[in-house]
Amino acid sequence: MHPLISFKPAAPLLCWAMLCFSACASAQNADWQCGPLVAQGQYGPFDYRTDRDKQAIVVGAHFTPEVEALIRGTTSVRPGADIDYTLRAIPNNHRALLAMVRLAKIEKTAQPSGSRYTLTCWFERALLFRPDDSVVRMLYSQYLYSQQDKLKASQQLDRALGYAKDNGVTHYNLGLHYFDQGLYEKARVQAHTALALGLTQTGLREQLSKVGQWREPSASSAEPPAKPASE
Repeated sequence: MHPLISFKPAAPLLCWAMLCFSACASAQNADWQCGPLVAQGQYGPFDYRTDRDKQAIVVGAHFTPEVEALIRGTTSVRPGADIDYTLRAIPNNHRALLAMVRLAKIEKTAQPSGSRYTLTCWFERALLFRPDDSVVRMLYSQYLYSQQDKLKASQQLDRALGYAKDNGVTHYNLGLHYFDQGLYEKARVQAHTALALGLTQTGLREQLSKVGQWREPSASSAEPPAKPASE
């Protein structure tokens, strides 16, 4: 996707240094606003998608079905503190993020009881930990849209699209989110892409048809998206 560019011998080192400085600055900024991702004595952090063998102890002790359903906590009466612990150990735990969003809605606050951070911080921590987690970006977009921040909501979907590659399910889900935000053209593009990747679900197409926004894919859009040149 990116053309090959020739550099002088010193340029890669300079580029690396600039990228490192940028990444470190971003991490420090997130730490300042939303606490460190790694704290002394903390268990984790672990990736929700891949570190399944390390998560059972957290889920069993803190993210029980009762906690997820917001019925009660395991270490306190309210479930907030247990969801808080879960998200510190597994920052990109999709179900725990959703549970915290629901708790915030019930309590009508951006920082539910028992939570040491705001909802925005929990999402930002998850993305600092794993920027390529498209599901987190879609959930964050959904939350931002509910807060009337339509621009940032759309931006999160666009960034998630950059990690979708040839995953038809991700393209389809992105299309659903674009549709929910009234971005019909982008939703249609994702529907076409998912179809080209072999996904046969028709729900998104039907939703677009109901609002007069469905178009059959052209020959050019029927091709799966090209993989990045680095792959």
